[in-house]
Amino acid sequence: MRMHEMWCLVIRMKRNDNFKGKRLHNVVLDILKKEKISGATVWTGVAGYGKRGKSNFQVEGISVNMPLMIEVIDELQKIETILPEIKEAIGDNGLVTLHKVGVV
Repeated sequence: MRMHEMWCLVIRMKRNDNFKGKRLHNVVLDILKKEKISGATVWTGVAGYGKRGKSNFQVEGISVNMPLMIEVIDELQKIETILPEIKEAIGDNGLVTLHKVGVV
């Protein structure tokens, strides 16, 4: 089995975060599509916490500011080209990490 070395970009934010009047996760997805990133997955969490406090979801009520994570796997060169635009949109509203992955 042959393994390819690629890179994983992970962006963490809250569901209700906005950038220029648009939901932040949609802004990020638009950037990724525009730059022809191979694909992305948006994960919704049930609860979490970070430097901006707690985020959670209540079953009996309306969903309230749940944590979101966008995961992208692509070549480093393609990811590096979008990082400045992603970081500008995320600002202090989230966390952006990058790590090497093996793809089989």
